Amino acid sequence: MSRAIRRKGLLLPVVLFILTFFTTLLAGAVQTGVHILKEPEKIYKGLPFALTLMAILLSHELAHYFTSKRYNVKATLPFFIPAPTIIGTFGAVIKMKSPIVTRRALVDIGASGPIAGFIISVIVSIVGLSFSKVVPLKQMEESIHLGDSLLFTLLSRVILDYHPGSQDILLHPIAFAGWIGFFITFMNLIPVGQLDGGHIAYAILGEKYVYLSHGLVLVMVLLGLLLWEGWALWAILLLILGLRHPPILYWEVPLDHRRIFFGWLALVIFVITFIPVPFKIY
Repeated sequence: MSRAIRRKGLLLPVVLFILTFFTTLLAGAVQTGVHILKEPEKIYKGLPFALTLMAILLSHELAHYFTSKRYNVKATLPFFIPAPTIIGTFGAVIKMKSPIVTRRALVDIGASGPIAGFIISVIVSIVGLSFSKVVPLKQMEESIHLGDSLLFTLLSRVILDYHPGSQDILLHPIAFAGWIGFFITFMNLIPVGQLDGGHIAYAILGEKYVYLSHGLVLVMVLLGLLLWEGWALWAILLLILGLRHPPILYWEVPLDHRRIFFGWLALVIFVITFIPVPFKIY
C-alpha cells in the first residue's frame, strides 16, 4: 500500500476526530452555562465532558479495531460523527472491509467494544458521581430529566445516598458522560441486525436469532407508544438497516466456554444499562 493511500485513509478519521472533539467541547461548555458567542474564551470548561466522552467512544471503537486486526479482518479506523446536539456527537463507527470467518471471531469482535466502553463508563461514572450533587426534585422544574438504568441507580445510591422520587441529581459533566456511555453501550448491545448485540446473538443462535430480532423490534415499537417515542424511531431505523446478519464462512467451528461467557456477560450488561425512559422534560 502506497504512502498516499495510507495518508488518504488516515485523513478522514483524523479530521472527524478533531471536529467531534470540538463539538463535544462546545457541548460540554454549554452544559456548564457558558454562552459561547459572548464568552468564547471559556470554552475550556467543556474539557471534562469532552475528554471523558471521547475516551468512552474511543475505547469502544479501538477495542473493535484491534480485535478485528487480531483475526485478520480488515477494518477502518474509527469514524467519529460530530453533531449539533446536547452531547456534540452521534457516536462513532468502524467499517469492516472483509468477512468474519468464525463464530468465535464474531463474538470477540462484537463483544470487545461494548465491554471496553462499559468498563470506562463505570470508572468515570464513579468519579463523576462523587463530584455531583443531590437536590430536591422540586428544584428541577422545567429541565430535562435523565432516566436511570439499574447500574446507574445503584452507583448513585451508594455514592450519593440518592433517593429516587423525592430527589434528583445535578450531574457533574464527567458523570453525564458516564451516563451517556451506559446508554450507548445498551443501544449497541441490542441483538438486532449488525449491531454489536446482533453479532453476538447470531454467533450463538444462528439463523434462529432473526426471530429474536423481529420480536425486539416489535417490543421497541410498543415501548415507543407507551413510554418514549425514541424507541419507535430507533425500531424504524433498524428495520431500514435490516434485521438479518451476513453468514459466517466457517459455521462449523464451535464456540468455546470463553465465548459463551462473553455472551452471558453482554446480556448482563444489556439488562443493567437499559433505561426505559432515557429523557423526560418536567
